[in-house]
Amino acid sequence: MVLLHHVENFFRAYSRVKPTVQKEAAGGCAVIESVLWDAVPSYLRKLDAQCRVTLGKKLPVDAAPVKFASWIGGDRDGNPNCTPEVTVEVVTHQRLRAAKLFLSDLNELYSELAISSRFSKELEELAASVKQSDDAREKYRRVIGHLRKRLVRTIKECEYKLHSLSDSAIHFVSAEKTYGALEGWEDVEPIMKSDDLMTPMRIIYDSLVQTGFELVADGLVSDIIRRIAVFGMTLVPLDIREESTKHTLALDAITRYLGMGSYKEWDEEARLNWLQSELNNKRPLFRIRDIEQNILRLDPDVKKTLMVFKIASELDPESLGAYVISQGQTASDVLAVMLLQKQFGMTKANGKLMRVVPLFETLNDLTNSPQQLEKLFSMTSYVGSINGKQEVMVGYSDSAKDAGRLAACWAQYTAQEAMAKVAGKYGIELTFFHGKGGTVGRGGNPALYRAILSHPPNTINGRFRVTEQGEMIRQNFGTKEISERSLDIYTSALLRESFTKRVEPKQEWRDQMDRISEISCAAYRHTVRDDPRFVPYFRQATPELELGRLNIGSRPSKRNPKGGVESLRAIPWTFAWAQTRMHLSAWLGVGDGLKSENEEDKRILREMYEEWPWFREIISLISMLLSKTDFSITKNYDDLLVDPDLMSLGNEVRNKLVETRQAVIDVSGAKDISGPHVQLMRASSIIRNPYVDSINVVQAEILKVLRNMPEDDSPDLTPELKAIKSIRNDALLLSIKGIAQGMKNSG
Repeated sequence: MVLLHHVENFFRAYSRVKPTVQKEAAGGCAVIESVLWDAVPSYLRKLDAQCRVTLGKKLPVDAAPVKFASWIGGDRDGNPNCTPEVTVEVVTHQRLRAAKLFLSDLNELYSELAISSRFSKELEELAASVKQSDDAREKYRRVIGHLRKRLVRTIKECEYKLHSLSDSAIHFVSAEKTYGALEGWEDVEPIMKSDDLMTPMRIIYDSLVQTGFELVADGLVSDIIRRIAVFGMTLVPLDIREESTKHTLALDAITRYLGMGSYKEWDEEARLNWLQSELNNKRPLFRIRDIEQNILRLDPDVKKTLMVFKIASELDPESLGAYVISQGQTASDVLAVMLLQKQFGMTKANGKLMRVVPLFETLNDLTNSPQQLEKLFSMTSYVGSINGKQEVMVGYSDSAKDAGRLAACWAQYTAQEAMAKVAGKYGIELTFFHGKGGTVGRGGNPALYRAILSHPPNTINGRFRVTEQGEMIRQNFGTKEISERSLDIYTSALLRESFTKRVEPKQEWRDQMDRISEISCAAYRHTVRDDPRFVPYFRQATPELELGRLNIGSRPSKRNPKGGVESLRAIPWTFAWAQTRMHLSAWLGVGDGLKSENEEDKRILREMYEEWPWFREIISLISMLLSKTDFSITKNYDDLLVDPDLMSLGNEVRNKLVETRQAVIDVSGAKDISGPHVQLMRASSIIRNPYVDSINVVQAEILKVLRNMPEDDSPDLTPELKAIKSIRNDALLLSIKGIAQGMKNSG
């Protein structure tokens, strides 16, 4: 019975209903509440201690060497479920949870600070400004009590706003019963900005230090200050992400309405000239109320795009972070977002201007990215609006899906080098935002320390922004101890990168990478793009189609539901191949690029592996993924699921896998494909494979049976068959989860 109970709970853990964006955002907040809220102050306490020992100086108590952000609730790239209304709901809920967390901290601090003498002058003045309080002598409590009331007011206002959203998908416990005892909250102002809480907490801290209570100051008071510095009153600022074509269509609708022609049909030079002219023009393009009243007769999607800016303009600036432009290609893509922000009153002067971050994803976009930055930085008005700072997001997932692993890696390397030089030329502080996933095929690296040190020289400079997604959040921030360890690794790697001379690639290494990239990209695209058998083979041999129907995330698996592999998101593309143990997305084209009959090429490749950390890390990661591939498992999927006329492609792919394994071994000089991971992989395989192998076999059988059942809208699907199909879908989902956990870096 106990075993049956556990199995039943295991099945219940997987919902038959697709999660909403709000629930995903709540899950992200839960990581902060349950783990990071305690892990971050503990990490900073250790860092402070190390600074005292090593440097003889304290870490400033309000220092925030690490910051967190999220785009769950703001990422509308191909996700119709992420509406402007959802963004408001998520932001409000995050502020609510932050206020509750700080209130809990201040409740504890109130009970601790029962000090009735020895206060600094600033603390005396602050306490005197609190008009109504029962704490006459205990002035720390007088100040803290007032802050508690303000936080209760903040909580009440957030709750009221969430209640006003009639279709709110977020549920919470009202503060009425919990905080009703704090009378007088109606007469105070809510705390909306971090400084409203930071300033009095700093006065309390300084007063304690100045009056001989430094040990008390270094306790909970310091922890609260550090939490304010890192999390603020919004828990995490929300990034917004939207595809560049959405902004193009919005401006096209506006220029057509104004009788100026079609913005979409203008060339890049015409777009830039018009955008610069309008950015320098104080006159708005249209009245905002004209959108709400639909006087402009906008397409619903265009209206939705513009309403995002309206909503953003109404939110507190601390609630928002960056505006990321996916599929970024040109300088006009950046100026388009700048103009739309200006139209809705989001300017540098009022502090509401969001930093605009182009995301260069494909091979061509990465190659052309330095030229686009050159155009932007040559515009005086643009440079003046960004305060000498620019952020650029580098797409690892989609570039690898576009060109294959080796070509994408080299394009990312050279693009970052070139963009850093352009920024240096114009005196711009450039920060790269690395859009990596968990798996190697999406730019991930389980060896976090080595991953940071393998970035191109002079591109980090003490600033490093990276995405943590999916299973990587649990892996790197699943518990307090693991979170502290991950933050320690980030810090030590960035410090070493800043103070260690990096290896600059020789010209012959660069020439070799140019050759490898060209050959590997051509081989990859020949299979994925040019071979008419590939798409049907991919959809038959993997659970790609089924992944789109499973309730794993709120986003659709494709940006364009009617598109092929090119429209498929990088996560299901990689995830599908990991499920069948082929891992094709991580190695296809690699063997073609590495193998050579020329002895000089072989010598240079060996030299690159031994002397160039960046190249060695790439080969090491590919070898690790290759060691996880399994011929018998992948062939079993083919035998059960693939049409006979497509079987030949499966055999060809497996032959390429053999060639790639040998090519990697030749370059690394290892005796085993696992390379430096050989001992770990052998131990892991002994434990893991007996379990994962059986799950793979079961999954292939489930896929075969499900694909032979009637479609959901078919009249042949009787109630009995529908119930059976539901159970089999549950089994399929469990098999997907099981294989993903067994493979570890799967998506």
